[in-house]
Amino acid sequence: MANISNPIKEEITGIIEKVTFHNPDNGFCVLKIRVKGHKERVALVGHVTTVSPGEFLHASGTWINDNNYGQQFKADIIETRLPTTKEAIQKYLSSGMVRGIGEHYAKKLIKVFGTQVLDIIANHPERLLQIPGIGKHRAQMISSSWEDQKVVRDIMIFLHKYGVGTSIAIRIHKAWGADAISIITANPYRLAKDIQGIGFESADTIAQKLGIAKTDALRAQAGI
Repeated sequence: MANISNPIKEEITGIIEKVTFHNPDNGFCVLKIRVKGHKERVALVGHVTTVSPGEFLHASGTWINDNNYGQQFKADIIETRLPTTKEAIQKYLSSGMVRGIGEHYAKKLIKVFGTQVLDIIANHPERLLQIPGIGKHRAQMISSSWEDQKVVRDIMIFLHKYGVGTSIAIRIHKAWGADAISIITANPYRLAKDIQGIGFESADTIAQKLGIAKTDALRAQAGI
C-alpha cells in the first residue's frame, strides 16, 4: 500500500543502476536510479517495454511513500536513452539486452571499439567480425536484436511526444508492433477502437496534434 506524499508532478533524470524487477508482459518495473542531487539511489516504479542497467532515464511522475518499501518515484512516463560512457555501455551490453552479447563479448567490444561500439552495431555490423569469437551467425543475431529494439524505442519516442503514457504505449506496441506509428499516423482514431484505456477524447487530442482537422471525415466516423 502506498500513500502519496507529494502529488505535484515532477521530472527526474539519472542512470539506471539496477533492474530490481521487470515484467515483459505488461512492462511493470522497479528500478534503482542514480539521480544527481540524491545521496542514495532512487527507487522508481512504472512501466517500460525494455530496460537495462546503464541506460539513461528521464521520467515524469510523483513521489510516494510506500508502507513496505519507503519513498519511491511513481512514473507515468519513462523514456530511456542509450548509454554514452564506456562503463555504462559495457553494463548495458553485459545485461543480455542485445542477443548474442554477454559480459564476455561486451568487454571485448568495448576494448576494440570504445564508446563507438553502439554505432558500430547499428550502422556497421560487418565490423563485429573483427572481434575474435564473433562469426557471421553471431554478428547477424546481434544486428537483428538491435534492429528489433530500435523499432520499440522509435515507437515509444513517437507516442510519448503525443502525451501517451508508457503503460498505454506498451499496449499499443503489443497490439500493432512495428506498424504502430504508420497506423496512428494514418488514422489515430483507431486507438479508441482497438486499444483498451484510450477513449475518443484522447484519440482526438492526438489526431489534432497530428494536424487532422476537426472537420475531417475520419473524426466524424469515429465520433458516431
